[in-house]
Amino acid sequence: MIGFHDVALPEQFARAVRGGPVDATAIIAFGGGRETRVQSQRALRRRYEIAAAALDPDAAYELLTFFEARRGRLFGFRLRDPMDHRSCAPLVEPSPRDQAIGVGDGTSMTFSLQKTYSDAGGEAVRPIHKPVAGSVRVSIDGVECSATEFTCDAASGRVTFISAPPVSVRIRAGFLFDAPVRFDMDRLDLALAGDARAGAIALVEAPV
Repeated sequence: MIGFHDVALPEQFARAVRGGPVDATAIIAFGGGRETRVQSQRALRRRYEIAAAALDPDAAYELLTFFEARRGRLFGFRLRDPMDHRSCAPLVEPSPRDQAIGVGDGTSMTFSLQKTYSDAGGEAVRPIHKPVAGSVRVSIDGVECSATEFTCDAASGRVTFISAPPVSVRIRAGFLFDAPVRFDMDRLDLALAGDARAGAIALVEAPV
């Protein structure tokens, strides 16, 4: 990814973010109340805000230093989304059987991590590009693989097997992950505790 620093937003600020996925849907209305809906982006893009008012001096300086080192919007970074950073539900430990990532064909050795959000009405698949190093567990047809059978690139989310999985076996994975984001502002508006003039600091999911 161009313009990305493989560092995480400090935990105290990551815990305080609010936000989530944002879609862009064009709605065309017709007479009689009918309408057509057109999805104008391929996938949902996440947006977040950090409430920056009322920081103590140490916290304000830590955030200022992080912003300076990213040069505002220039460089992306990792964000541990407190609402969604596991291959499973928030209070459950990831399992090697959580998410489908592919089916063996006897030749392919590399598969990309992804997370599927589904219910009875439909589903959406989210590519996972920034897994947490050391957190990825993989299974083939429900049997967990040993750590010597595969590697995972924490910078891209690609799982590579030492030997190609056999034809028709189902490959699944469990993991922790970060969202690749950047600041969505070039001006940092901070204030110390007792001063309510500071605004929220905007973050946006960064393309990879």
